[in-house]
Amino acid sequence: MSIADKLRRDSQDIWRNINTHPFVAELYSGTLAKETFCFYVLQDYHYLVAAMRNFALIAAKAPSVPEMRALIDILNLEATSEFAGYENLLQRLGYTLRDAEQVESLPVTVSYSSFLLATSSLKSYAEAITAVLPCFWSYAEIAAAYKDALAGNDNSLYVEWGQVYLTEDYLRLVDKLKHLVNRAAEGVAYRKLHLVFQTASQYEYWFWDAVYHKRGWP
Repeated sequence: MSIADKLRRDSQDIWRNINTHPFVAELYSGTLAKETFCFYVLQDYHYLVAAMRNFALIAAKAPSVPEMRALIDILNLEATSEFAGYENLLQRLGYTLRDAEQVESLPVTVSYSSFLLATSSLKSYAEAITAVLPCFWSYAEIAAAYKDALAGNDNSLYVEWGQVYLTEDYLRLVDKLKHLVNRAAEGVAYRKLHLVFQTASQYEYWFWDAVYHKRGWP
């Protein structure tokens, strides 16, 4: 069993909660309130910006040129096609990037972003690359789990959003990240990788829960 697969297996309880959260279940079935989806999309802007900064940090710590190039490719993908897709989604919902910029980050968004940036800045390359894997991987796993529900979803916007995570391009991206984690894990204490993987997985759950319940600042 690869290290990535072991990390996933050892975080099964958290991932079960992610995969069955009402937000994702309702989104893929088409019953999620549009207001809730809009709240998620606007909040996601802050995560996307932090993710770009984070991949730049991880690339700078990469131990070899091939790994550095792979990470720069991912950063470029985040900054170009993914961001363009995000901007298009905003426009379809009646918003602009300026609108998203002005939305206050939720506590979980600030905390999750800070965790990723701190891990990449203060911990090892192996821990940094491991911390980003749950986000990408869980989106693919959610999409696979709800593939049949998506087929019966009458909300075309939700269908288009969900289908992205079933594409060969996206699944190749997830596989690339798994490969980077497996390679980086050589000679690294498993407990360190498990800690950051499990923490990031928990943040994934908290993010879904926060946008579903609109958990803002006190």
